[in-house]
Amino acid sequence: MANDDVFDRLTTCAVDVLQVKAESVTPDANLTEDLGSSSLILVELVMAIEEEFGISVPDEAVEDIHTVEDLHRLILSLVA
Repeated sequence: MANDDVFDRLTTCAVDVLQVKAESVTPDANLTEDLGSSSLILVELVMAIEEEFGISVPDEAVEDIHTVEDLHRLILSLVA
């Protein structure tokens, strides 16, 4: 799966779940500080990503997700 395709699909999930503008979803955006995610909303985002990509994100991996790029790298590692 192409890197850009993964990021575009991740952006769509983030826009839907976090109710932010697509332009706000940048690799260095912090999910809580910049995009307003709480821990509960982060779980919702991970669930949306699991459904979008047909993957299962380990619970312990969620603890290491702080930025959009962290999430992007995780998705890439799970779809590879």
